[in-house]
Amino acid sequence: MNTAAAVVTGGARGIGAAIVRSLVGAGVPTVIADLLDDDGERLADALGDLAVYRHLDVTDEAGWQSVLADAEDAFGRVGYLVNNAGILAFGPVDAVETEEFRRVMDVNLFGTWLGIKTAVPYLREVPGAAIVNISSTAGLTGTAGVCAYSTSKWAVRGLTKSAAVDLGPSDIRVMSVHPGPIKTPMVAGIDESLSAGYPIARFGEPEEVAATVRHALLEATYSTGVEFIVDGGATTGIVAPPPMK
Repeated sequence: MNTAAAVVTGGARGIGAAIVRSLVGAGVPTVIADLLDDDGERLADALGDLAVYRHLDVTDEAGWQSVLADAEDAFGRVGYLVNNAGILAFGPVDAVETEEFRRVMDVNLFGTWLGIKTAVPYLREVPGAAIVNISSTAGLTGTAGVCAYSTSKWAVRGLTKSAAVDLGPSDIRVMSVHPGPIKTPMVAGIDESLSAGYPIARFGEPEEVAATVRHALLEATYSTGVEFIVDGGATTGIVAPPPMK
């Protein structure tokens, strides 16, 4: 493992905050990048010298440039990027509003691409650098009622593979992580009984996604362009009900 810093977008709460805690726990200096200033500052204060918070709208190129320059100033080399920031919009293909669809694509896809593009000059200076893009199981299967979100997460999956091919010769690995339902504010109000047919019949914890991200960044050194799935087996198949008596 190199001792370079990480930048985690959407890092102030939920899965992003769990990723930040996991990386800091592994000794990786980490920049928490988010729009949630109060939450981000509190998390950075709680984690001490290995974490700092910076305000970032992932669709803003100048913002990205500022955050990466600040990361380098604070911690030296920047060797890891986690594109976790994302938004969810509900609506089937014929009902989602035009501006809402565009906004989801801007944040979830354009923001991820812009982060990669801006970070690459920094990552090229660090042997063993790596990028993890947070997609979703909605980027692996068709998902009803979340047309914009699912489309964006499929696109993040494709972007990951293209970036892995482009950046492999620069010794930069690029991978995607695909969570299923995870206990975060994004899924608040969704009935957990929907997981009854999963092989692991519960919603996941943010820390379980974070552990996979940490593995991808720090340990999976011969993996690139791959998909790590954290969904309790939901995309593998539905467990058969017990036989009737």
